[in-house]
Amino acid sequence: MIVKPSADGLVASVKAASKKGPPPVHLWNPDFCGDLDMRIARDGTWFYLGTPIGRAPLVKLFSSILKLEDGKYYLVTPVEKVGIKVDDAPLLAVDFEVTGDGPTQEIRFFTKTEDEVVASAENPLRVVRDPETGEPSPYVHVRRGLEALIDRKSFYRLVELGTQERLDGTDWFGLWSGGQFFPVIPTAELT
Repeated sequence: MIVKPSADGLVASVKAASKKGPPPVHLWNPDFCGDLDMRIARDGTWFYLGTPIGRAPLVKLFSSILKLEDGKYYLVTPVEKVGIKVDDAPLLAVDFEVTGDGPTQEIRFFTKTEDEVVASAENPLRVVRDPETGEPSPYVHVRRGLEALIDRKSFYRLVELGTQERLDGTDWFGLWSGGQFFPVIPTAELT
């Protein structure tokens, strides 16, 4: 008998497999079981069967078993792997705090699903600009190839922390964090 993947089955598997700390999804390589009608919207809202998942602890649990393989997103347990749809980034950074300044500055991001990460060489910031509108989409790496889109209010606050540095002969406006300078936009393109 073939069992169709379900959100309830995933929850039960994760609770059974998890002890303390984040689930070791990098060690789990079960067979692909099919796609689940689950989607993460650009604003960080999770949907199951077209309906928003309103329970934050359930969304946090699902986010803990996210895995990126070959450009596709999966929810993974020790016994099953199901595909899900992600509109942009699977996580959403909704706030940050800053300590230090200049090259010693650290920017610690907080995601909607309660991840925390300091932007650094291991967890870089990047900004992608829409080729038609020039609108920026900022991201920070969180874990195992998973990125968080930085929400608009946080990005506006980040811009206030920006500074100019010269990289490879070009002046850049960007941010320092974790001993790393992250270029955002060439200074010549600032208007």
